[in-house]
Amino acid sequence: MISQDDLVALVRNYNPRSDEALIRQAWEYGARMHEGQFRHSGEPYFTHPVAVAALLTEMQLDDATIITALLHDTIEDTKSTFSEVARLFGEEIAELVDGVTKLTNLQLSSSEAKQAENIRKLLIAMSRDLRVILVKLADRLHNMRTIRSMRPEKQAQKARETMDIYAPLAGRMGMQWMREELEDLSFRVLNPEARNSILRRFITLQREAGDVVHRISADIRAELDRAGIEADVYGRAKKPYSIWRKMQEKDLAFSRLSDIYGFRIITDTSENCYRVLGAVHARWRAVPGRFKDYISQPKSNGYRSIHTTVSGRDGKRVEIQIRTREMHEVAEAGVAAHWAYRDGQRSENPFAVDPAKWINTLTEGFDSDDDYDAFLEHVKLEMYSDQVFCFSPKGDVIQLPRGATPLDFAYAIHTRIGDSCVSAKVDGLRVPLWTRLRNGQSVEIITAEGQRPQSSWIDIVVTGRAKSAIRRALRDEDRERFSRLGNELLRLAFEAAGRDLSPKALTTAAKLLNIPDAGELRARVGAAEISARRVVAALYPEIGLSQPEVDASRPVAGLEADQSFRRAPCCQPLPGERIIGITYRGKGVVAHCMDCDALADFEDQPERWIDLRWLDGSHPAVYGVTLDLTISNDAGVLGRVCSLIGEHKANISDLRFIDRKPDFYRLSLEVNLQGISHLHQVLTALEAETAVAQVARSQDSSLRP
Repeated sequence: MISQDDLVALVRNYNPRSDEALIRQAWEYGARMHEGQFRHSGEPYFTHPVAVAALLTEMQLDDATIITALLHDTIEDTKSTFSEVARLFGEEIAELVDGVTKLTNLQLSSSEAKQAENIRKLLIAMSRDLRVILVKLADRLHNMRTIRSMRPEKQAQKARETMDIYAPLAGRMGMQWMREELEDLSFRVLNPEARNSILRRFITLQREAGDVVHRISADIRAELDRAGIEADVYGRAKKPYSIWRKMQEKDLAFSRLSDIYGFRIITDTSENCYRVLGAVHARWRAVPGRFKDYISQPKSNGYRSIHTTVSGRDGKRVEIQIRTREMHEVAEAGVAAHWAYRDGQRSENPFAVDPAKWINTLTEGFDSDDDYDAFLEHVKLEMYSDQVFCFSPKGDVIQLPRGATPLDFAYAIHTRIGDSCVSAKVDGLRVPLWTRLRNGQSVEIITAEGQRPQSSWIDIVVTGRAKSAIRRALRDEDRERFSRLGNELLRLAFEAAGRDLSPKALTTAAKLLNIPDAGELRARVGAAEISARRVVAALYPEIGLSQPEVDASRPVAGLEADQSFRRAPCCQPLPGERIIGITYRGKGVVAHCMDCDALADFEDQPERWIDLRWLDGSHPAVYGVTLDLTISNDAGVLGRVCSLIGEHKANISDLRFIDRKPDFYRLSLEVNLQGISHLHQVLTALEAETAVAQVARSQDSSLRP
């Protein structure tokens, strides 16, 4: 927790005329009211209001907002009262604290009718004084940063509420940085596997491609210098949730995503913004359909910027935002820029919007207390700019990702409707099935008996539900053909293993492999979703184990009687890999993997090369291999990783910490294995572990024999 002096200093950095005495009084009052209260983490409760106040200083907000943050839980959670806060700190601060208290008590994740009413109350509180929601957003951000101390079910509830309500609201208010962090923190709770998968791929990408952000930033700066334009260039990789959402919307693998990096160019005047745009487009080819000019047509929350996407270095798509420094202040703070202070004076930013006018654009036209559904729908249409809400002929609202088509709409209603869809009407007009839907459109699906999904539909739809249903329908049509092929493949595999292919054997194998029945097993084998060899191995694992034990001292063929053998430390070859021996005077023969970089040193010494191969049979688990792991810095993770390796009959002979970060540890593990298949089993198990961000076999060409 930061100290009282530090908080005062943070405020005085941007507002030298702040009321230091009142801030200190609020600190002492809040600390006294919360004395004896503790958070789920065990910390004193007052650490939370202080952290919320510190967050709000980053937006350079006024004294009243900072003091409200220090007191925001006093009326709700302590013996403090509205009248006492008003007497000590004034009516304005008491009203703000009371407003935050009422927001805290709203159950925004309740049923739709109740949710509509509570969101209405939230917006009414915002319309009275928008600083109430600024404190509440900072409160939610700190709670999400420290959510790990809550019960799992409470974490999920808070994360879902944050993703559905608070993150979109922060974005709608122009506070994009807060929206991104709230989404990412919620994503970490709601779908940790997907988030860790994206982080693993980022680590791999950075290892393979190096510091792409630095190189592209240097390219942009060089181009601006050539044009004589003064500007600052900032670049970053996009947040995991932003990338995952784009992957879901476009149904693309990570490797096919191009614009995963974003860059900002900040200059001094609007004229220079357009000069920057000209310089960028003159140097790199603009991507059609990816240009937006929010300087000439600002958003209602005051946001101004030019957005463009170009094909940059190595053909990578690069998203660029161009704005002035004043525009950037509003882009960072959004509607909150209205209260920003600098040198003790309210910041006169010409682009900061009047909060009262902004909130009216969100709520105008919905004064009836009875029209909850329409109100909720209107608010969601306003806040969820990345989603599309369309209407069925009966008036039902169907929520879809942006870019969705009538086919996605059909499958969202029911799989049967989607499978039999032949055409669609949008707002009464017949349209192609690949038409992209827009907010508020009415969609009517036309079906026909006997219609079946077409393979081309996979490329039309964007939702996972529709794609899954189409693939399942197509697979069912091919099931009979795949079943005949699978039966023949299984017959050959069972004959090779010396076993009979019987209905009972297939039923048992299906059960062992978690497949519904023998018919489905045949179809999956025929469709190459599972190998016939794997089916045999599931039933008769002893077939692959009934092999002679191999002596670890001489596990390879090709050595002379008097030659000793050892594995090269650079590539650490394993049984099952192709190997080459290199003779060393006094050291015997050292085995390298066929693709080891060290072999290049011996290209002009063919007399030292020996053709080696691993002996057939069962090798003992004595062959050390080094693994590089990146794991999340959470309690119990290292123990789970070690237990997982032990469960796969592998022994850890050495462990070293290479790097320690607040979120991740990077480790080097020495693991003793039987061979390359054993290595693949261990790697697969580790990759499936949620807390493992990356795992890879380490091969160091600098370690010469």
